[in-house]
Amino acid sequence: MKYKNETIVLEYVESVLSGKKLACEEIKQSCQRFRDALEDERFEFRPKDAEFVCQIIESMMVFDKGQDMDGNPLTNNPFQLQPFEKFHIFNLLGLFWAGTQRRRFTEAFIMVPRKNNKTRFSANLCFALGLLDRRSGSTIYITSAALKQSLESFNFLLYNLRHQGEYDKYRILDNNNEHSIYREFPDGHFKIVALAANPDSQDSFNCNYAIADELHAYKRAKQYNIIREAMKSYTNKLMVGITTAGDDMNSFGYRRMKYGQKVLAGAVTADELYVFIAKAPEGENGEVDYTNPEIHEMANPSYGVIIRPWEIMKDAVEAQNDPQQRKDFLAKSLNVYTAAIRAYFNMSEFQASNEKCEERLGIDPYWPAERKIAELVKLPIQWFGGTDLSKLHDLTAAALYGEHKGMDIVIPHAWFPIVEATAKAEEDSIPLFGWQDDGWLTMSNAPTVNYAEVVNWYSQMRKRGFRIKQVGHDRRFAKEYMSLMKREGFQISDQRQYDWVKVQGFRRIESKAKNGEFYYLGAEPFEYCLANVRSVENLQEKMHYEKVDDTSRIDVFDAAVMAACQMMEHKELSESIKRWL
Repeated sequence: MKYKNETIVLEYVESVLSGKKLACEEIKQSCQRFRDALEDERFEFRPKDAEFVCQIIESMMVFDKGQDMDGNPLTNNPFQLQPFEKFHIFNLLGLFWAGTQRRRFTEAFIMVPRKNNKTRFSANLCFALGLLDRRSGSTIYITSAALKQSLESFNFLLYNLRHQGEYDKYRILDNNNEHSIYREFPDGHFKIVALAANPDSQDSFNCNYAIADELHAYKRAKQYNIIREAMKSYTNKLMVGITTAGDDMNSFGYRRMKYGQKVLAGAVTADELYVFIAKAPEGENGEVDYTNPEIHEMANPSYGVIIRPWEIMKDAVEAQNDPQQRKDFLAKSLNVYTAAIRAYFNMSEFQASNEKCEERLGIDPYWPAERKIAELVKLPIQWFGGTDLSKLHDLTAAALYGEHKGMDIVIPHAWFPIVEATAKAEEDSIPLFGWQDDGWLTMSNAPTVNYAEVVNWYSQMRKRGFRIKQVGHDRRFAKEYMSLMKREGFQISDQRQYDWVKVQGFRRIESKAKNGEFYYLGAEPFEYCLANVRSVENLQEKMHYEKVDDTSRIDVFDAAVMAACQMMEHKELSESIKRWL
């Protein structure tokens, strides 16, 4: 016999997969993943706990403010979970590893646009989970980048405790030092704590549940990981990251979204991570049909319930007529990440170009870096190198650049001294260790970058079959590097960092990307640096580019520009010689 809410969840899954309910591709993938799990012998579906949590929320919790679609007050009305919210709960609490009491999911990434009730849903989930696992002495953290956001959920819970008439049964601390709710029961206890995600002051926490709100505002991965690490003493634990989109494509939230999309697509196996992403579909070059009501519904699971169709359409029309409103509308109402205002490039154009080139080359986008490189070495390409050397202990980058059937191809690699890596990864939010795991970066086992490793990379690429014609570099920090390259027999060229020279490579890369003819192997270090590039025009209207701020890096992009310039100069020289002859 099915539980009442189990039936609602199964009907929701069926309506999404059948197309009866409009939903984006990521929501369809999430529903299919749930259906597949029901048929997977590794898992057992036991919905009792999920039903308990749904019943607790709908029977005990009320709205603290708001109006329904007809304008009637919602204050003190019972909180009604929507089908997609029940879908979250039945996934997170209903699936177990077969033959055990261990739940499948220990982590969740939920990304929905603003005004889809995520803050109150999170608060309700915290309260119900505390009651569910009170016998284990539940401790639940509500965290966010700013304490003010955490207190939104905390104050909602306080309102409900007063409404229930049980406020005095809880020990409540609500002062500058602590914001917590605690209660003992005959068979256990639970505690809910609201705090800011400050990794510098949180080293001794212990919890079994946590809600990390507004992930797009997290500056460092450690803000998230410090809470996740606090759960190691529990088997059935759950870390829920919940967010909307933002405008920083080098943020923890953006990288988490991209990882979640890989999980949903089946490119990455992450059996213990639940992913639900609601966002507007994007075209080949990142364009969004943002005035289409069907797109509004696909991106907003609460469309027609608490998302008013006429209001979101009004905002869409305003975004169309007033471009300064468009960026926020796309990010907050349709959950589409947009480049920061200072950033020059449209990342979506490069990603679309990368996909087109991979299709033309017959390369699977989910192949690891080594396999992609192994395919490229088979092509009859003359390669040119570019090297951006760090002074002592920062990011160093190199790139091979070539042309094939109208496509420009860049193979990047980076180096970073391992002594400085941990500090810089946290301080400047650079995913160095992820790049290392994916094969795009080498950690130098010394306090400074070892230039011999850069030379060795070029040598190894040549041994694999890459025909390297010439390598450009800036000789300011390169005396040791130059002698090593000459010893290895490379033809090297001094390439000063003059704006009038670099802008030629810059413009070529930009043009090729816009035409869908630029391929960078989907390398994350290249995307990271690309997002940090901004263009500046001086008083003579001459353009140069630089990084958007002092903590950003553009070295991998710089190396690609140098290599592109080397190729262009060689082609120009070759054509001049042909004309002379």
